[in-house]
Amino acid sequence: MKKILSIFSVVLAATAFCPSCTNLESEMYNVINPGIFPKNEEDAKALVTSAAYAPFRSNWYSGLYASSQGGIHVISDMSTDIGDCQWDDAVWPDMIQMNFTANSGGLTTTYSTYIRDISKMTLTMERIVNVPMNEEVKARLDAELHCGRGWLAYILYDMYGPIQIASLDLLNNPLSDEVAPRVSREEMVKFIEDDLKAAIAVLPATYKVSDTNYGRFTKGLAYTVLMKLYMHEKEWGKAVECGREDMKCGYSLVTNYKDIFTLDNEGNDEMIFSCIETRGVNEQMWHAHVLPSNYPTTNPNIQKWNGYRMPWQFYHSFDPKDKRLEVICSEYVGTDGVTYNETNPGEYLDKGALPIKYGEDPTQTSENSEVDVVVYRYADVLTLMAEALARSNNAVTQEAVDRLNDVHTRAGLA
Repeated sequence: MKKILSIFSVVLAATAFCPSCTNLESEMYNVINPGIFPKNEEDAKALVTSAAYAPFRSNWYSGLYASSQGGIHVISDMSTDIGDCQWDDAVWPDMIQMNFTANSGGLTTTYSTYIRDISKMTLTMERIVNVPMNEEVKARLDAELHCGRGWLAYILYDMYGPIQIASLDLLNNPLSDEVAPRVSREEMVKFIEDDLKAAIAVLPATYKVSDTNYGRFTKGLAYTVLMKLYMHEKEWGKAVECGREDMKCGYSLVTNYKDIFTLDNEGNDEMIFSCIETRGVNEQMWHAHVLPSNYPTTNPNIQKWNGYRMPWQFYHSFDPKDKRLEVICSEYVGTDGVTYNETNPGEYLDKGALPIKYGEDPTQTSENSEVDVVVYRYADVLTLMAEALARSNNAVTQEAVDRLNDVHTRAGLA
């Protein structure tokens, strides 16, 4: 102990007489210094990928499309009569019963989590402007930022109404006492519209699954989000225009509905945007959240937590001939040899059927799957197109019926 104290005293003394120690400068490792990064094209690509794409993931519990309580599709379903959950922890009762408070998880944390990404994309637009690189690449990266910002702004607007949008001047002066106010509805719509149109002007229509850039934003995605914005605002004619442009992008419906959501058929021609899942990079957890512990799977290593359900009332709204029921399980023989269904639910089907939807990942261990999470499909555009046509004409036209039947007959219905 004496030796340690002696060494400590010597160090203190040395520090006192060390002139360089009086000029220490702190260095922050969690903040980007634009003076040293980005410097080249590769830097810019990395920065844009981080800023523009980070929100639109399904990676374990992270991302807007996570399978967990923070996924916006989960929130949207569970707060209606088409979703339910077997769990009774702190999050689910508030979400399912629409009893939101300031302390509720899921919905209330989504805003604070993702509002900052709007600002990140704004700052990144400025940071790549003077980076020396191929001008076509720079234009595409800028368009991806506009697409991501417009899309995220639409999602938050749809869920929360007009949001706070910080100006570039305010972002470059972070010590200011100024607080960015919520914008008006008109300003919100224009902000989203301008961003998506800027992306449409530059981005390619689509990427094939074999393309290096597959999984990045496209013109087709920007038109789809813009169409949803116009539907939201009851701008039916503008929504129809977006639908027609999307129909030029080369999408087509997959013949068999259940094949859309399989590992073997990732990147199919119906896909407008998917969260790309790759082992060790991004992995989704849908089956873990849905499957009962005694549900038989070909891959026995899949984790099963016995959570999400499709309420029986909603399940029975499907026509029995509807092929979409092929990925919804209303009856199964458990690993215990017992047949479970609506009349004999046990502890597994009491709240509804199993929205299995995705095919198995044969190499999955535990909860994480490599099957891409589907966000927007061409079928979505066609059904929106049918509604927009009917509303814009205030009549059910043959074209509206044809677009709806593109999807309806694929499901095996008349």
